[in-house]
Amino acid sequence: MTALKLATAIRALSTGMALAENPMVGGAPMFEDKNIVENAVNSKDHTTLVAAVQAAGLVETLSGAGPFTVFAPTNDAFAKLPAGTVEDLLKPENKDTLVKILTCHVVGANALAADVNKMIADDGGMHTIKTVGGCEFTAMVEGDMIKIKDGQGNVATVTIADVKQSNGVIHVIDTVLLPAM
Repeated sequence: MTALKLATAIRALSTGMALAENPMVGGAPMFEDKNIVENAVNSKDHTTLVAAVQAAGLVETLSGAGPFTVFAPTNDAFAKLPAGTVEDLLKPENKDTLVKILTCHVVGANALAADVNKMIADDGGMHTIKTVGGCEFTAMVEGDMIKIKDGQGNVATVTIADVKQSNGVIHVIDTVLLPAM
């Protein structure tokens, strides 16, 4: 199911007599009444992200009130980075760099896929996303998929959209977003 169709289905059901269920992520159910961290720790596809959030000291922040939109890279996304990169980022002496990279995956708003698609359309096909980490990325639609281009020209695809949380929404992505150098 495409991100736009998923967002439309979720909105249609949530305005009707039954609420739509969140998609499963990493083989685990995601619960709208749990926060981003409480849900992420259950996804077997996000163990690297969870370890990074813990190493960066961002657990309390991402458990807070929000709202947050998190573009959540999978373990496979982290595996695409050059060998040794993740291990180096998890070292205490690299905490500032890790915090920068992780906060560049967070937007201080609750932006569902339909909202992102509308912003892209309203901006003529590309929309600048400003993150809490100070990064500016470009959102676009290719075919029926939302794509995010980072500061180094890498492009992530939203593979699972609209995973609602008590403090925002998660969009699962297939590539780690990096700040401009």
